[in-house]
Amino acid sequence: MKYQAIDNNLFIENRKKFKDDLKPNALAIFVSNDILPTNADGSMGFRQNSDLFYLCGVDQEETILVIYPDVKDGRHKEILFVKETSELIAIWEGAKLNKEQATAVSGIEQVYWLQDFDKLMKPFLFQAEYIYLNSNEHTRRWIETETATERYNKNFKAKYPLHKYERSAPIMHKIRAIKNTQEIDLIQQACDITEKGFRRLLSFIKPGVWEYEIEAELIHEFVRNRSQGFAYGPIVASGKNACVLHYVENNKQCKDGEVILLDVAAEYANYASDLTRSIPINGKYTKRQKDVYNAVLRVHRAATKLLLPGQTFEKYNKAVGGMMTEELLGLGLLKTADVKNQNPNWPAYKKYYMHGTSHFLGLDVHDVGFFQEPMQAGMVFTVEPGIYIPEEGLGIRIENNILVTTNGQMDLMKNIPIEADEIEQLMAKK
Repeated sequence: MKYQAIDNNLFIENRKKFKDDLKPNALAIFVSNDILPTNADGSMGFRQNSDLFYLCGVDQEETILVIYPDVKDGRHKEILFVKETSELIAIWEGAKLNKEQATAVSGIEQVYWLQDFDKLMKPFLFQAEYIYLNSNEHTRRWIETETATERYNKNFKAKYPLHKYERSAPIMHKIRAIKNTQEIDLIQQACDITEKGFRRLLSFIKPGVWEYEIEAELIHEFVRNRSQGFAYGPIVASGKNACVLHYVENNKQCKDGEVILLDVAAEYANYASDLTRSIPINGKYTKRQKDVYNAVLRVHRAATKLLLPGQTFEKYNKAVGGMMTEELLGLGLLKTADVKNQNPNWPAYKKYYMHGTSHFLGLDVHDVGFFQEPMQAGMVFTVEPGIYIPEEGLGIRIENNILVTTNGQMDLMKNIPIEADEIEQLMAKK
């Protein structure tokens, strides 16, 4: 991995939080993700299962983590199974973790080769009353391919059909939503790398460059700062492309007079950042572009102040909708009659601002957490209001990553230029 070694106290503490919510005499199992194939003998590379990484820090395939706090022998409360390395693997793929290295990464003393799983685990499985299996219970999940976790769960239940099964996902959603100091530091590093990439672009973007050239500038800066690359598929959307919320083609030439929407950010050590800025391709906003930009910025700043412990998403989203309605009226995009006659289930502002304002951020860019429960200190959210005007070929979105604290918020992207005037000044220094 490109990132610096992570203090294993992070994973030790995470496992402790997980154990606190287990039923008595319960055993939990987590498995790593697959290396997904492309064609012929190609592969898409490897991205670790976020829950497994959160609990042990092992960042390689063919890994199983077992947590059994009430085990009778007292020694195997935590067990890690990793792929046995060899000289042949070292030559062709690079050496995998040996047992000592796996302990150093995870803080788990009991480490075994993966092929020993069935033999070692049978006595423990027969002792346990409950088996916790993991699953990807994300509300945005839409995956047709069977994952390694789903395949493992199906096979495991067929082998041990009489056990009492429980879900690990509700526990993981609860504990992963609250970030500790080490996690916040890792997210901050991702944000800092993103800042370097964005500042690089301010001296690069000009009429005539192509969207994919901008993407290339970013990946260069991200990787040279120990990131694996983008935290998600980059959106580099100039002109009317900015009105396509998930535009990913990035294949248009940038034109004089357009604004380019950049929803691009780096990951670091599997932790995501998530930035959006909308900047003038020629370095100068028109009056209309700046008016729309500043309207979005006002909503962004006001929404950020609402991220407080105890805040509910229902009240938060309603308040942001009210702010956006006022801004759209001021821009002449809505009329008073539009608001008066609006459908309460799809308010008038949704014509120009159709997506949500905030989501959880962490190991995944759309991280896990419960939107039905009040916000708490330690949660990290995006704030990303936008206004999209297809008839004007203009889309503006502004997004920063915000940590909720006990008495307010901390903007993890506070050093990234956000004022329209500052962006213009920096672009003028080309």
